[in-house]
Amino acid sequence: MTRFVVAALVMTLTAVAWAADVVTIEDWKTQKLGSNGIPEGWLGGQTWGLPQHDMTIEENEGHRVLHLKSKIESSTIRKEIKGKVNLKETPILEWTWKAVVLPTNADCRKKTADDQAAQLYVVWPRFPEAVRSQIIGYIWDTTAPAGTIVKSEKTGTVTYVVVRSGPADLGKWLTQRRNVADDYRRIYGSPPENPGIISIAIDSDDTSSSAESFFGPILFRKP
Repeated sequence: MTRFVVAALVMTLTAVAWAADVVTIEDWKTQKLGSNGIPEGWLGGQTWGLPQHDMTIEENEGHRVLHLKSKIESSTIRKEIKGKVNLKETPILEWTWKAVVLPTNADCRKKTADDQAAQLYVVWPRFPEAVRSQIIGYIWDTTAPAGTIVKSEKTGTVTYVVVRSGPADLGKWLTQRRNVADDYRRIYGSPPENPGIISIAIDSDDTSSSAESFFGPILFRKP
């Protein structure tokens, strides 16, 4: 096979991949049932505090999911997605989640109460990452109303989008969809580059309380 043919084949396969209607980031199906801690293919996502990573792969209502718990601590995991997501083709972030316990009196608008039971972040890393990265956090907050968009008082690189608020839907599996490209333009005022990282987090340290949630499949799709 000539180099030309190989190159043409690679370009064709790349084009097919980029043209996919759905890009699955994680569906937990290949994860070992009952495994604890940071899931396979993910990394610990923080260098502060004492994260417990109380996370377990479970079957819940017939689906393989990630079960997260937190007690007066903060745990974050992340997965590299650089080169996998083309926001021009698949700008819709879709995920399923279920919150069970919300941290007491938490409020993403307050530095001293910035805890959430379920958090999904889309990250555009920029060096140095700690101060220049751009991060949109889709969260289930205890107090801030759904629809709130606010910059974190604790972490300057993060802007929160409150997708769910309060206890009304606790214990229910919900499917969420957000147009990440549109959210990025609204927050940062320009078209986005393709993201490099997806992150999941749970915390209850600021409120000295507890939190619990589940995450199902996470994917990007066409509008």
